[in-house]
Amino acid sequence: MPNRTPLPAQLKYTAEHEWLDLGDDAATVGITEFATDALGDLVYVDLPAVGTIVTAGETCGELESTKSVSDLYAPADGEIVEINEAVVAEPSLLNADPFKAWLFRLKVARTPDLLDATAYQALTEGEAGQ
Repeated sequence: MPNRTPLPAQLKYTAEHEWLDLGDDAATVGITEFATDALGDLVYVDLPAVGTIVTAGETCGELESTKSVSDLYAPADGEIVEINEAVVAEPSLLNADPFKAWLFRLKVARTPDLLDATAYQALTEGEAGQ
């Protein structure tokens, strides 16, 4: 198992390995280091268009790596207000630093119960052991 960067404590996490940073105007969404390790080298990122309304837990995009294709899930209900064009152009930015290379920003309408860093760490340790 690779050595992982300590999880940022201020973020919230989903069981599908997305992170959410609740900002004042919009929340920032990305994927975790656990997800990038599992996916391998990312080669394609498909994100929802600005203005798209997303629902927590539902598919809103796709990540393609040299190993597989994985769905991207919305961590909260809301409207997409910005996408990270740099990550679309160069998906490997996610592999380099998944906590800096965010995917999109979301004007949140509703946030479900999400995991804190401790609970997410416990979840991924369980998955890594399977």
